[in-house]
Amino acid sequence: MTISLLNLDKGLKFSNPFTTEDGKERAHVAMKRLETLWFNTGTLCNLSCENCYIESTPRNDRLSYLTLNEVEIYLEEIRRERIETREIGITGGEPFMNPDILEIARSILVRGFSLLILTNAMKPMMRPAIQSGLLRLKSDFGNKLTLRVSVDHFSQTVHEKERGKGSWAPMIEGLRWLSENGFKIAVAGRNQSQESEDELRRGFSRLLKENQIRIDAHDSRELVLFPEMDDFSSVPEITTDCWGILGVSPDDMMCASSRMIVKHKEKDKPSVMACTLLAYDQRFDLGNTLQEACKSVHLNHQHCAQFCVLGGGKCSG
Repeated sequence: MTISLLNLDKGLKFSNPFTTEDGKERAHVAMKRLETLWFNTGTLCNLSCENCYIESTPRNDRLSYLTLNEVEIYLEEIRRERIETREIGITGGEPFMNPDILEIARSILVRGFSLLILTNAMKPMMRPAIQSGLLRLKSDFGNKLTLRVSVDHFSQTVHEKERGKGSWAPMIEGLRWLSENGFKIAVAGRNQSQESEDELRRGFSRLLKENQIRIDAHDSRELVLFPEMDDFSSVPEITTDCWGILGVSPDDMMCASSRMIVKHKEKDKPSVMACTLLAYDQRFDLGNTLQEACKSVHLNHQHCAQFCVLGGGKCSG
């Protein structure tokens, strides 16, 4: 068996970009096409979720707000280099805390891209100025704009265990507002409990119908269930032989078709990161331009194994 079930010695595990702990060749993923470009518009958030992969809080500004000008540099590079990007994603933090968010969204949409914004649909999104701006974007660009709302579980108890007491009702209010106003919407849930996928979808279906929210919970594009990530669990390293053993193609990994732009607080310019899940790990900083970032990515992090290869997770629409 080539999938090395390793011990928890973090000094050895995922330490060499080219080989696993037992000396086998580490799997890598070549960039096939830049289908989705993500912008992390800043790590500040109105919530402090228990298991946030990026540790967003109202005080964590490790990733600074991206400005409209910084975003447009990359949009212009896509045009200039004739990169065949179809979708732009915006994540955070909570994107609607970024003061340039509406201008950024319009600049993306006016260039013809599909735009996916990830949000908790709470107070930052529900401010009157943001609501008015979103309604104008919907009027001008229709279903080119999708908003995906984070709902960790179909029960208030489990959702608030992750996101904090009092986070349920404002989320439902925001989700209802989006649905009532005809936005193209989706929900992101977590497969963090003992329920099967079918049980989770049936539970979400009941919740959405009770609240008259126009989402089909049995459509995997409208209800996306992400595998849970645990920094303390034992995760296997992935070797080149694992593709055949698991029946998984490297071309289906996120880093074969996407990159994420971030601005680290200590840096003057934004960086292109290999993955939306690895915003801080400098081993996955691929440079300052999209052209520089077309290199292969070695799967040298447990999230590569847990979320993507074994979990089958993808962040894009």
